[in-house]
Amino acid sequence: MSSTAHELESRPGGVTRKRRAWPWIVGLGLLVAIVAVRGMSGRRAAADAGGRGRDARPVPVVTAAAKAGDVPVYLRGLGTATAFNTATVKSRVDGQLLSVPVKEGQAVSEGELLAQIDPRPFEVQLQQAQGQLARDRASLKDAQVILDRDQSLLKDQILAQQDFDSQKARVDQFEGAIQSDLAQVKNAELQLSYARITAPFAGRVGLRLVDVGNIVHANDPGGLFVLTQVHPIAVVFSLPQDDLRLVTAKIQSGVSLPVLAYDRDNSKQIAEGKLLTIDNQIDPATGTYKLKAVFDNKDDALFPNQFVNVRLHIDTRKGLVIVPQVAVQRGSKGTFVYVVDKDKAAHVRPVTVALNEGGESGTTEGVAAGETVVVDGQDKLQDGSKVDVATRSGGPRGGAAGASGDAQ
Repeated sequence: MSSTAHELESRPGGVTRKRRAWPWIVGLGLLVAIVAVRGMSGRRAAADAGGRGRDARPVPVVTAAAKAGDVPVYLRGLGTATAFNTATVKSRVDGQLLSVPVKEGQAVSEGELLAQIDPRPFEVQLQQAQGQLARDRASLKDAQVILDRDQSLLKDQILAQQDFDSQKARVDQFEGAIQSDLAQVKNAELQLSYARITAPFAGRVGLRLVDVGNIVHANDPGGLFVLTQVHPIAVVFSLPQDDLRLVTAKIQSGVSLPVLAYDRDNSKQIAEGKLLTIDNQIDPATGTYKLKAVFDNKDDALFPNQFVNVRLHIDTRKGLVIVPQVAVQRGSKGTFVYVVDKDKAAHVRPVTVALNEGGESGTTEGVAAGETVVVDGQDKLQDGSKVDVATRSGGPRGGAAGASGDAQ
């Protein structure tokens, strides 16, 4: 009885002590959580402060100076260089090819000997024609002497009128024969001259198609070689039909329009010429029309059938402020640039772009000549941001800008 009672008395006290320990454990956990939250908040604040410190540092940018100048406007097209004149050199007579005194690829002048056909058959024909002429002239002289004598006999009524008329007809026949002989002589001389093949114009000789010793004919389709005139040389190019009225107006006003030829990459100018003429119709399949320009080509920069990019100088915009095209940004309110002031702070400046020319933009409003604009690093800028300036080499040119223009 006594042991059972002791157990009953001790159990409630033990349970009470265990229940009293739980609040202390919960409180300790809350305290640890509060300390951890405050530590994280402190770290976040420090990170934010560090970020604000980094944002306050100057932004590195590249700048260039805006300059006043004139900007040419070009119409662009694709063209092909073509020989100003092309001739397939053929023989006009039949005969053996004796010599070709010019070399393949050689530049020749007008009238220079290109090939020699065997002249002996034509010399024989000429001698025959000259002999026939001499014989008929002698016969005419004899007939004329007889006619003069018959005329005296006719006056004395010794000779009949019929015999006199017959003799006069013989004289007329010999005169006609002499005219025919003269024509034969000229034809033989002409055939003999054809044995010498000369250059019809100054140009460059192509690859030889017939070797020396071969018999050539006047009706051979291939000819001896091709002669091309490359000084000057022509370039045929196409432009959209929308530009036709502008070009024709310039031509009708008598203005000489310069034409620039660029290489295949459209990066290097290789020749400069002038517009010669335009075609008389528009190609309905492409909506373009053809133009022809002429180039002196003294340095042989252009070659027949060479592909070129063509720029037709159609106008010049004067009094613009030129900035690099990469400086111009586009936003919801239009085009703008970042202008750096004396305090090295970048400010947003709205600009009006008149045209773009070869990596440069001609502006009419927003930027003044001499101001500094940002050309690289704009993505990190805001209005009023401090900048660390690095000047760009080769800024926009003053005066005429190069390359082709796109009007805005």
